[in-house]
Amino acid sequence: MKQYLPKLNLILIAVSVAVIVLGFCLMAGEPSGEVYNPDIFSFRRITVGPMISLAGFVMMIIAILYRPKKK
Repeated sequence: MKQYLPKLNLILIAVSVAVIVLGFCLMAGEPSGEVYNPDIFSFRRITVGPMISLAGFVMMIIAILYRPKKK
């Protein structure tokens, strides 16, 4: 079986998936139901989580396109 991506690329892809999942976990929390919950507008959910997810997606693009130097 021919492997199209080197091992380093696969490791970088796994790390970027972990960063994306971390960003989505930071955005998660209790929803605002019948009672108003001001926590839905917290800095962590509105700013930090999306920025970390975006960084993970950029890392994913870099991980796929990265070419190791030939020996």
